[in-house]
Amino acid sequence: MSGDERTRADPARGAVSTPSAPISAPTSAPAQAMQISPIELEAMLTRAAQQGAKQALADVGLEGKDAALDIRDLRSLLDCVRFVRRTAVQTTVHLITTGLILALLAGIALKLRIFGSGG
Repeated sequence: MSGDERTRADPARGAVSTPSAPISAPTSAPAQAMQISPIELEAMLTRAAQQGAKQALADVGLEGKDAALDIRDLRSLLDCVRFVRRTAVQTTVHLITTGLILALLAGIALKLRIFGSGG
């Protein structure tokens, strides 16, 4: 039974009421405390971490002998994407700068009446 099922809000009173039956702990015998040495605990945690990592890699399809090669390929692909993005930004800045310079030169040429008798 979750906390939402054990308590109910009463909008008329603005309070929270609990059911009339008390909630008790399970009636099983008390559990015996388990003693594990720090070395055993560390070994269990290491095995669990390794199994979890293997399962996570298997879930995303990076398992087996080719996993390292696949990861290197993914890193290479990301490097290429970064290079293309950087090149695209540089090209855009270059085009905008060239356009502004050409517009300024055209304005200067018209102002000095270099191309014909402008008026």
